[in-house]
Amino acid sequence: MFRHFFTSICCCLFSIAVFGQGIRGVIKNEKGEVLPYAAIVVKSTPNGTIANTEGRYELPLAPGRYDVVFQYLGFQTQQKSVDVKSEFVSLDVVMVEQAYRLQEVSTKSTNEDPAYTIMRRAIAKSKFHELQVNSYTARIYGKGSFIVESIPALVEKMAKKQLKEAEVDANFKVGVPNVFESVSEVSFQQPNTYKQRLIASRNSQSNELIPAQFAMGSFYRPEINNAVSPLSPKAFAYYKFVYEGTFREANGIEISKIRVTPRSWGEGVFRGIIYIIEQSWAIHSLQLEQVVQQGFTINLRQTYTPIQNVWMPVNGRFNFKGQIFGVKLGGDAVVSYQYRNLKINPAFVDDVQVVDEKKYKPDVQLSKREVKDQSMDELVKKQKEFSTRNMRQMMKEYEKQELKERKEKARQEKKEDVQVVRNDSTSIDSLAGKRSVAYWDSLRSVPLTTAEIKSYVRNDSLKVVREIKAKKDSVKVAKKDSTKSSSAVKLSQLWSGANWRLGNRTNLRYDSPLNDPTTSFGYNTVEGYWLTAGLKLNIRGGAVDTTKRASTDKDKRPRYLPGPTWSVGGVGRYGFGWDKFIGYGQTQYAFKNTVVNLQGGRYVSQLNPESPIGNGLNTLTTLFFEQNFLKEYQKDYLRLSADFKPWKERVTINSSLEYAERTELANFRETIRPWINWRNRSFTTNRVENAEVGSSAFPVHQALVFNLTASARLGAPRYYIRNGKRYSRPNNDAPWLSVNYRKGIAGVGGSDVNYDFLQARISHSFETGIRSRLSYNLSAGAFVNDRAVYFPDFRHFAGNQFFLQQGDPVSVFRLLPYYEFSTGKRFFEGHLLAEYRKFFLTQITWFRLLELKENLFVHHLATPNSRNYTEVGYGLNGLIPKVFPFFRLEVIGQFQDWKYKGLGFRVGTTLNFGR
Repeated sequence: MFRHFFTSICCCLFSIAVFGQGIRGVIKNEKGEVLPYAAIVVKSTPNGTIANTEGRYELPLAPGRYDVVFQYLGFQTQQKSVDVKSEFVSLDVVMVEQAYRLQEVSTKSTNEDPAYTIMRRAIAKSKFHELQVNSYTARIYGKGSFIVESIPALVEKMAKKQLKEAEVDANFKVGVPNVFESVSEVSFQQPNTYKQRLIASRNSQSNELIPAQFAMGSFYRPEINNAVSPLSPKAFAYYKFVYEGTFREANGIEISKIRVTPRSWGEGVFRGIIYIIEQSWAIHSLQLEQVVQQGFTINLRQTYTPIQNVWMPVNGRFNFKGQIFGVKLGGDAVVSYQYRNLKINPAFVDDVQVVDEKKYKPDVQLSKREVKDQSMDELVKKQKEFSTRNMRQMMKEYEKQELKERKEKARQEKKEDVQVVRNDSTSIDSLAGKRSVAYWDSLRSVPLTTAEIKSYVRNDSLKVVREIKAKKDSVKVAKKDSTKSSSAVKLSQLWSGANWRLGNRTNLRYDSPLNDPTTSFGYNTVEGYWLTAGLKLNIRGGAVDTTKRASTDKDKRPRYLPGPTWSVGGVGRYGFGWDKFIGYGQTQYAFKNTVVNLQGGRYVSQLNPESPIGNGLNTLTTLFFEQNFLKEYQKDYLRLSADFKPWKERVTINSSLEYAERTELANFRETIRPWINWRNRSFTTNRVENAEVGSSAFPVHQALVFNLTASARLGAPRYYIRNGKRYSRPNNDAPWLSVNYRKGIAGVGGSDVNYDFLQARISHSFETGIRSRLSYNLSAGAFVNDRAVYFPDFRHFAGNQFFLQQGDPVSVFRLLPYYEFSTGKRFFEGHLLAEYRKFFLTQITWFRLLELKENLFVHHLATPNSRNYTEVGYGLNGLIPKVFPFFRLEVIGQFQDWKYKGLGFRVGTTLNFGR
């Protein structure tokens, strides 16, 4: 005990000895106004910090003489020398506004703004700057402050009790900031590997450790935070640039001020100021604003400084504010970097000059062949000046060569060539959450504001209150448990469901009729009111060692995967109208990428096996609107199915073999009454009209059906790695291709069906711009053998006859009757959806800021009897901004044989649910 106490005292004294001196002060302008978030950098060292909102800064330094640089956007950079001894030195700074000089610009209308030639060169070198640093290690301090500024009076009155509880439980109070701080050591390796070790973490709400995501996106990349970067190759399509002057720093470097103005302001773009360094065309600093979801705005500042002759971001400040449901929110975050072990890419050591060929003719213009036949370092050694076009070509060729080398390395090592989107790992120091206040005061590179200090003090006081409350609550719970009857618990589980743990790897799950109102109970005209209940026993096997090792490699670290899982259970369903109980049992085995399922019993199925009408929607339309769209039949069946994902989830194979006796059903009573009686409506029978066969009626028959579907995601697989574990990341911009074969097998077990059906489908969705997307879904197929095809075997289509639209917005028809054009012959189906950030109404900035999105869509169906059925529509997403932004309103025109047939309206969502 004494030894630990003595060690702790020594550590504290050591901390004081190391961090007990440095510089501190306040940064103001000539008017005496504080300059928040000014950057402070110590030349020739990795040390730096940023001032807080009160303009105060503090930077611990070892004894010695330093040259300290002070930077603030719009003000002259200042450098001061200071001697640090055994205590903190007070160093206040008064910064002078930057004076700009303008380049001489001709007044001819043909002359463009000088900003464009500057930005063309900066954009051409953006990839150069992005790849210039191979790796680095940085100690990063981050501080965030979140505050609820105000809430509506009605909400405050209704939630008065909850707000009081939140004050004690989470130190939450309107107008009081919640503070989060962390210190991490981050290592970066090109192209996308980030390793973070959390050294210290603290917040004013709880003891939870919160690793911050410091690996911010780079403005040298085409997109950052879902917005087009001003240095993107397509920036000129989104921005206008205005030159506002140039200034020279003490070291002779010239920096140009460029105003960035979006051609249409709204989500997906920035506006503000970016400072570009002449000759190197790197970023010096920036101050930009962005609109994100729900109308929140983010203001960000970044300051760069040269480290080993590479301009690196040394601090950043982020401010956000907005309002949702009448609640005003705001927050600030600051990040300060201290780099070390910076390694420059050998191909980019020597800086190169870029000539804008639209303004000046370069001395040498390389052909594509010359760029392709030489490596990057060979070109740079031979030539120091390149046109913007050549620079872009060189960077593309460099990336191609890097990709080629990666593939060749993967081939030699007999590994799969994959695209790793991100490789992250996070570790937490055992003392991260135990750092003392003195430790934080010595480590913190951005001083706390007065409000933030009060938040921490308040949280420390509330910790005592929470501990007392927790003890009282535990006593109450113990007393309550001792008096609780076991019968009451069992009774409640009948309607709430339960999950009983029977062992370490075994559990029994009971799904009650009230678990899910969309699937566990409802109403239709065949069964009347119905409800379901289910019981399933799950058994999980032990972890499996999948390490591939030689017989002599016994010390190799084993790699375990979750073991196989088995389940057995059943579902029961009772219909009160037809007074019948039906159900099915099933057993399932799953391991790795394989799932095998055996299921059988008596149950009901929709005529379309894709179940286009959700149970919840059908209950609504039947009881309230006297429209019984759902049509179902009974089948006594046994089905064996197997699903495989053999190639890292790029390929999926689904197969099944089902034997069933199918029986047509009728409404349980002829005089069924809805809750609301509509004068011009009446319930239809359980048969539907069809253009091909007249009616969906079919006799009782047996069907043995084999079904096989193979699907593949085209394009290279993409993964991200976190803490050494690889996770698949869907490549949503790659096409999805599927082929389906369905065989009705005649004669086996009395099977009456006899057909062969083939279908191919391709779907693809890709961005056409910021917040703009084009999606299509095409499919075609035919019954190449149609000797005996019953209506449940027809190819059905996703239609809709109700004003509420459900399902996938791309592939679902809006006005098509559910079964009118179902076919047993052949078909072609095409869907196209184009979503626009800026189209008609969204040409107006006010509508864009409400996050409204317009879209056009076309749906087409060709069967022998559909007469080229076509829908053309216009949709407006975001009907209720900031409350229900996923709602949409649509107007649709209906055509057959290219002739106008009618107009319809639909209210739907941008979400895909209900099927």
